[in-house]
Amino acid sequence: MFNQKRIRDYGVEIGRLKTGPRNAITDVEGVMVGHVTLSEGNSQTGVTAILPHPGNMFKEKLIASSHVINGFGKTMGTIQMEELGTLETPILLTNTLGVGVAADTLFDYMLEGNPEIGRTTGTVNPVIGECNDMFLNDIRAKFVKREHVLEALQNASSDFEEGAVGAGRGMLCYSLKGGIGSASRLVELAHGTYTLGVMVLSNFGILSDLLVKGKAVGQELKEALCDSHKEEDKGSVMIIVATDLPLSERQLNRILKRSVAGLSRTGSIITNGSGEIVIGFSTATRIPHDKPEQLSIIPQIHEEDMDEAFRAIGEATEEAVLNSLITAEEVTGRDGNKRPAFKDLIEKFDVSLV
Repeated sequence: MFNQKRIRDYGVEIGRLKTGPRNAITDVEGVMVGHVTLSEGNSQTGVTAILPHPGNMFKEKLIASSHVINGFGKTMGTIQMEELGTLETPILLTNTLGVGVAADTLFDYMLEGNPEIGRTTGTVNPVIGECNDMFLNDIRAKFVKREHVLEALQNASSDFEEGAVGAGRGMLCYSLKGGIGSASRLVELAHGTYTLGVMVLSNFGILSDLLVKGKAVGQELKEALCDSHKEEDKGSVMIIVATDLPLSERQLNRILKRSVAGLSRTGSIITNGSGEIVIGFSTATRIPHDKPEQLSIIPQIHEEDMDEAFRAIGEATEEAVLNSLITAEEVTGRDGNKRPAFKDLIEKFDVSLV
C-alpha cells in the first residue's frame, strides 16, 4: 500500500479479528481501486473508482445493497440496487458537483463494452457516491472532467494510496484533513475463511469528538491548539464494502447496517448535516445478465454465522476512518483555506495514540 504509515504503525490495533495481507478493500480477490488526484491551487479534488471484479460487470452482475445511516447526502444508482439487489457497474466517488460528469463518463465506459445496451436490452445503472469538498476545493469550477474519470477507471490496481488522494483530496475529517482510508478483516467460519474489506471517503466529524480506540485524542488536540471556535459537522462519509462471503442481498444489507458501530467508535454522532451512506457487494456469486435456462442458485451463509461478519465490518470501518486521517497530509486550497494533517499535530504536540 505505497509504504504509507498507517494507524497500526503508531501502535494502534483495532479489534480482535485478523486482517488481510494488505489490510485493505482489495484483499477481496478481484477488487481494484484507482485514483486521479487534482491538486493545484483552488483545484483540490479528484475521482476514485472501485472495480468489483475484472470481468464485464454488466454481463456478470454481483449481489449488492446499500444502506442510509443519515440521508444528508447524494448517490446515484442505489434505487435500482435496492430493488434488484445487484451491481452492474464499477462504483465511482467524487465531489458533489462532479456526479454528473462521473455518471456520463461511466455510461460511455459501459456502452463501449456492451453494444446491446439501449438496443436489444435495457439501459445501465451507474453507481456514484459523493462528498462535498467545497472548503478546500473550488467546487463551483467543476474541475473533474471526463478524462479524469476514465483515467481512474483505467489505472485501478490492487495497491492504492490513502489519504488526500482521488476523491479524498479536498475532504475533511474531524476538522482535520481526511480522505480515503481502507481496512479489511478475515471472517473465519467452519466452511472456510472469507474476507471483508472497507474503503471510506471520510468528510465528517468535529475535532473534539475524535476517539482513537476509546481515547479522547481529538479533545486533547483541540485543547493543545487553543481552538475555541464553534465546530460544525456538515460533511459526509461514503463507506464502500466488499466481501467474498456468500450472501443474499438481505444478509448483505444486514451487514452494511453494522458499519455504524465502527463510525461511532471513532467518535461520530451522525449529525444532522452529515450524510452517512454505505454501498456494498459480494463477489461470491455472479448473476448473469442473460436469462439462463436453469434455476439460479445463490449460496449463502447461515444466519448464526452473521455475528462474525458484523464484527468484521465494525472493526474494518473504524480502522478505515483512522487510516484516512493518519495517511492524509496538510492541504492548502481554495482562497488559502487550510486543514492540518493528523499525523503532524500528534507529533507537534507529542500526543500518544495508545
